Amino acid sequence: MNHDDSTDRPRCLVTGATGYIGGRLVPELLAAGYRVRCLARSPGKLRDHPWAGEAEVVRGDVTDADSVARAMRDVDVAYYLVHALNSGEGFEDIDRRAARVFGERAQAAGVRRIVYLGGLTPSGVPADRLSPHLRSRAEVGRILLRSGVPTAVLRAAVIIGSGSASFEMLRYLTERLPVMVTPSWVRTRIQPIAVRDVLRLLVGSAGLPDDVNRAFDIGGPDILTYREMMVRYARIARLPRRLIVSVPVLTPGLSSHWVGLVTPVPASLARPLTESLRHEVVCREHDITRYLPDPPGHPLGFDQAVRLALRRVREARVTTRWSSAAVPGAPSDPLPTDPDWAGGSLYTDRREAMVDAPAHALWRVIESVGGKHGWYSFPLAWRLRGWLDRLVGGVGLRRGRRDAERLRTGDSLDFWRVEEIERGRLLRLRAEMRLPGLAWLEMCAEPAGDGRSRYRQRALFHPRGLLGHAYWWSVSPFHAVVFGGMARNIARAAARQGPDATR
Repeated sequence: MNHDDSTDRPRCLVTGATGYIGGRLVPELLAAGYRVRCLARSPGKLRDHPWAGEAEVVRGDVTDADSVARAMRDVDVAYYLVHALNSGEGFEDIDRRAARVFGERAQAAGVRRIVYLGGLTPSGVPADRLSPHLRSRAEVGRILLRSGVPTAVLRAAVIIGSGSASFEMLRYLTERLPVMVTPSWVRTRIQPIAVRDVLRLLVGSAGLPDDVNRAFDIGGPDILTYREMMVRYARIARLPRRLIVSVPVLTPGLSSHWVGLVTPVPASLARPLTESLRHEVVCREHDITRYLPDPPGHPLGFDQAVRLALRRVREARVTTRWSSAAVPGAPSDPLPTDPDWAGGSLYTDRREAMVDAPAHALWRVIESVGGKHGWYSFPLAWRLRGWLDRLVGGVGLRRGRRDAERLRTGDSLDFWRVEEIERGRLLRLRAEMRLPGLAWLEMCAEPAGDGRSRYRQRALFHPRGLLGHAYWWSVSPFHAVVFGGMARNIARAAARQGPDATR
């Protein structure tokens, strides 16, 4: 990539660019005239984004002081948009350590400003009564404010936008349950904010005066209970009136499993969201307008934010989703290139089929797998595997796809994540379901001459302990049906498209 570093335009460092907010902030900063550098543990996840050629991407981790120091060089504004919730138990310690590293390296590099998007905390509630998620977000804000670098901490409650976890939870709960027995938190008052306003304020915060070092509450104009949000969503989406009955017996744990079963948001992510709704989260001030006045029509109201989000969903223009980031407990190890796996075990199921269609037609079928297209074999088995995964707190099949036809590296795809794409040839998926080991699925399209192509498929499993070995041998009798059927049906689907399929 070519980057013009001779310009005097300020440079912004964005962490969390593979996530929901960060992935949307980068193009907004570029459009505002900033140079952008992204710090990412897996830079490959960003290469297929439309803005990839305009931003610099460096490899690193916010807990690694050396990589953060390298990323901070010549940076004017540093955005901290990461949190370690996905790390499971102990995430508060990781958050604390990462924030200290980030603040220290920013000060040492002479960074002019830090901008952090945190969570809106309830008024008058002691820290020990907050959810671990909110408590950690608040602590990170305090650490950055004490870093010696002027910091703007933007504190938001529920963010309404296409693809956000909060919006997807609201959408699926309302659409799928005409009659709901709900937890008591549906009566909690919330001040939601549109993602467009969040992005506007994040970009604007880069230009705050150097003497501003404080937190700002940010929210939309409406203060609603979660129940009122569901009722209004139903009206906007033209759904029949919903009957909502709240009961006090659903604990945060039970609530998260209830949300996990009904919505695409897994219980592991639903829990911090629902725990954060136990207390009223309403802005106590709107001081940020002293520095960043609201333009006409902003902040957007709840109804307008929902309409805009629904329009993007229906038009398949969701640029980032909550699932852009890995979910808690999901594996992240890349497929090793060492064929011997350094002496470890690696089970493999290989399938191959000749296709009466050119490779580009076969690739089109490969790239469209999952979501509404399904997996081309034994749908009941795939649905059952998805339900079993949801029951043990996994992501299941409901995440679907960001785009119905095209994939990019890092996309979630049902209970897989796209680890590698060689467009027109190779798609490699890494399993994010709950497994006693690591699993991948590869699909390849190869030209075979005379207008034909060859489909190659490889499922790999690296077992973890005795349970992992037992798992592989218990499911291997079904591979002929599931994986064999998948190979045959993908080949048939490509052949039906014929040689004139769109390239």
